[in-house]
Amino acid sequence: MKLLIASLFLAFLTPGGSWLTDYNKAKVEATANHKLVLISFSGSDWCGPCIRTRKEIFNTETFSKYADDNLVLVQADFPRSKKNRLSKDQVKKNEALADKYNPDGIFPLTLVVNSAGKVLRKWEGFPNESSLKFVQEIQVIAKNAK
Repeated sequence: MKLLIASLFLAFLTPGGSWLTDYNKAKVEATANHKLVLISFSGSDWCGPCIRTRKEIFNTETFSKYADDNLVLVQADFPRSKKNRLSKDQVKKNEALADKYNPDGIFPLTLVVNSAGKVLRKWEGFPNESSLKFVQEIQVIAKNAK
């Protein structure tokens, strides 16, 4: 029973789908599987709209089901709390990705890019829509990208 509760708790904390933290690996996977890449820039432990995006969009069944089959997910997190500190290598990767796609430091910032890295759609701040509407927008982007 404790294991079940712990699993449910961890599932709630982890954004839907399987998130990568290495953009270069994500590009390789996207190319190999003919998928788009969704990049989420967030401050997981301090940014209210980031937490809301994760909870109301990324952690939903609607988003997770779509993402599992159609997207490669990349999380570029910038936590502030010492207990959530990332490795120096991960910080370096996140900063390099931010230099390329988020030089103004917008949080949250969600991007859909193709496997070559071209930005196809950008959401600055909380995407003020349901997870279904969010997924439908990505479906249109994916259809137009083919």
